[in-house]
Amino acid sequence: MKIQWYPGHMTKTRRMIAEQLKNVDAVCELLDARIPVSSRNPDVDELTAGKPRLVVLNRADQADPAVTKRWAAYFRDQSCAVLECSAKDGGGVERFSAAVRTLLADKLRAYAEKGQAGRTVRVMVLGVPNVGKSTFINRIAGRKTAKTEDRPGVTRAKQWVPVDRGLELLDTPGILWPKFEDQSVGLNLAFTGAVRDEIMDIEGLACNLMAYLAAHYPAALTARYKLEPGAEDSGYDLLQKAGKNRGFVMRGGEIDTERMAKILLDEFRGGKLGRFSLETPEEAGHA
Repeated sequence: MKIQWYPGHMTKTRRMIAEQLKNVDAVCELLDARIPVSSRNPDVDELTAGKPRLVVLNRADQADPAVTKRWAAYFRDQSCAVLECSAKDGGGVERFSAAVRTLLADKLRAYAEKGQAGRTVRVMVLGVPNVGKSTFINRIAGRKTAKTEDRPGVTRAKQWVPVDRGLELLDTPGILWPKFEDQSVGLNLAFTGAVRDEIMDIEGLACNLMAYLAAHYPAALTARYKLEPGAEDSGYDLLQKAGKNRGFVMRGGEIDTERMAKILLDEFRGGKLGRFSLETPEEAGHA
């Protein structure tokens, strides 16, 4: 599957990020803990060079916890501060403010020495579409300040969000990159909802996800859809079996695979299939 999605507003977003960097003390980069490589825009390193970085592994509650620990160690080795959290239910978010102040300890000390102890710290929040930036910011602020929806591309303009007297966040629109060199990156982003479903072949996407889960997490398919993946089963075969077991049989005995595809993707994104990671540091060559 060839997956490309680069709306015009993302070029504008890139320019805005570059312009606003001078106004912030640090950058907070949200990643999906299940796909830290695929959900990491490679342009961000270049865009934010020289700024202290806090990497937030969001949706950690849906990822394999052992793999997430290895990713956290990897990013710390890259001189990034790391926070594991689940913005949706708030788990881990309460540690954000302390993590920022630890990251900026030297700068805050320098401010204090200049008599600016109460100076507001400003942090830019970045991430690909639908990685949970707005939900994360709302959790930190303790109120609904950023618009949230479970689809990509909702935040379209920057907005400053005061957290407390000493901390402000800059919410930015999600930014992808113009071309996915590795199609597995495109698939991972599409699996997790970072690419609009409206432009996708949903059945094709679901077949790819079924094939991946059968190869890496067959027990999850057995538990959820009461099927035993066979060595000869294609992703489409498994989609049909799951649809049949769910009772999605149309007139003439044909299985409604489109309906099953939507169910699979919804349940995968909602964490109903279990906790697992689609990338590991070792597989990604980052061990």
